[in-house]
Amino acid sequence: MNHYLALLRGINVGGKNIIKMADLKTSFEWMGFSGVATYIQSGNVLFESAESDRSALTGKIEHGLSRDFEYSSKAVIVSADELAQIIREAPRGFGDDLETYRCDVIFLKEPLTPAEAILQARVKPGVDFAQAGTLALYFSRLTARASQSHLTKIIGTPVYQSMTIRNWNTTTKLFALMEKE
Repeated sequence: MNHYLALLRGINVGGKNIIKMADLKTSFEWMGFSGVATYIQSGNVLFESAESDRSALTGKIEHGLSRDFEYSSKAVIVSADELAQIIREAPRGFGDDLETYRCDVIFLKEPLTPAEAILQARVKPGVDFAQAGTLALYFSRLTARASQSHLTKIIGTPVYQSMTIRNWNTTTKLFALMEKE
């Protein structure tokens, strides 16, 4: 069995697309996945599947969630090996000083690549830092000047529909949970 993480876009944010995690878990089980577990309310689902075709897996999940919860589902699917690579490739010092910097990993929905996505990641000098990895973008900003960050500018772009953002703590916790499997 392959271990995966589904990162769902746009659920339980701003009072829209409210989905209880117990219902989300049940939906994944009805779709035939095993070892299903959720983590916090922002749409993180760990699961196992014999399927190795990412496109087929993504299509099945998006179709199932759209049907079960009556919203236009979008998901980024990450394998356990890919999440390990994303953690390993983080820029030196990324996430080490979370009192000074807010650090986020921007996960990308295929076919969007980090090389394409980084072109949309405008940074405010002295506030923001952005770097493309092999599989994701890394974005940090000074906590004291977070209101000046340009991260919100990427949210207004069409390419944002192919991204989902998780903070560094959530990303590393999800990795730890996947390692236990």
